[in-house]
Amino acid sequence: MKRVVGIGGIFFKARDPEALRAWYKAHLGIDVQDWGGTAFPCDRPDGVTVWSISPASSDAFAPSISPFMVNYVVEDLHSLLKSLRSEGCEVDAKVDESDFGKFGWVMDPEGNRIELWQPPDSSKA
Repeated sequence: MKRVVGIGGIFFKARDPEALRAWYKAHLGIDVQDWGGTAFPCDRPDGVTVWSISPASSDAFAPSISPFMVNYVVEDLHSLLKSLRSEGCEVDAKVDESDFGKFGWVMDPEGNRIELWQPPDSSKA
């Protein structure tokens, strides 16, 4: 019998849920519905979502002090990061590019580090 076979959702608390929902809608284009969230289809060619646990001592999410980080799939990382910077968002200067794709990071207004990932099959040269 299979037990867990995927990620059904990501849930987190906010000091100001309305403001944070509005930020995610305005800057990341997430179609936040009246019920407070959205549902993403999984239609990527790899068809997987990564789930991982890091040691409490890890600084992988720094400068965030949150014990989690959400990775969002994007189509054009460099264009999105440029837009986020022009909108006044706190965008990490570092961008990682490897066989795994392109990775960039932005902080939301409540100090949560967000990872933005452009998969390799959609990477533009």
